[in-house]
Amino acid sequence: MQLVVARIGRAHGIKGEVTVEVRTDEPELRLAPGAVLATDPASAGPLTIETGRVHSGRLLLRFEGVRDRTAAEALRNILLIADVDPDELPEEEDEYYDHQLIDLDVVTKDGETVGRITEISHLPTQDLFVVERPDGSEVFVPFVSQIVTEIDLEEQRAVIDPPPGLVDDRAEIASSRDEDAGA
Repeated sequence: MQLVVARIGRAHGIKGEVTVEVRTDEPELRLAPGAVLATDPASAGPLTIETGRVHSGRLLLRFEGVRDRTAAEALRNILLIADVDPDELPEEEDEYYDHQLIDLDVVTKDGETVGRITEISHLPTQDLFVVERPDGSEVFVPFVSQIVTEIDLEEQRAVIDPPPGLVDDRAEIASSRDEDAGA
């Protein structure tokens, strides 16, 4: 199975290094020197990682055969794809690969059907489940333990305990102006 592990960003310096947007919880394994990665578009690869280092909080990679800024800039926005055994599981107990979560049914703790996970959106602060409802609309569910209370891969479902307004229109709007109006 193939998983997207990074997206190449802009060139860094003049010797062929690029910044990468990491999309894996295991960059030390997937983006290590010597790793050979497929690419999207496929015509850009495969790419072999020659060196990697962290600079100012960003991962910088250099690929074999990429020696200058022009060649590095040509790689911008290319996705890096690793081959992963479909039976391989993340090291941590409460971690999941995207392919394990896609197509899970999403239900509330009360058993109400919310929909099906169609995508995982990886944002800088947290991940979001993109959930398609039975009517075709979408709802975004933060993948945090306070909301996603259980992932059951055997039953193919994610159980959520959403706050009011997340998956329905029962949001409670509190305003200090309402209190001031009575005074």
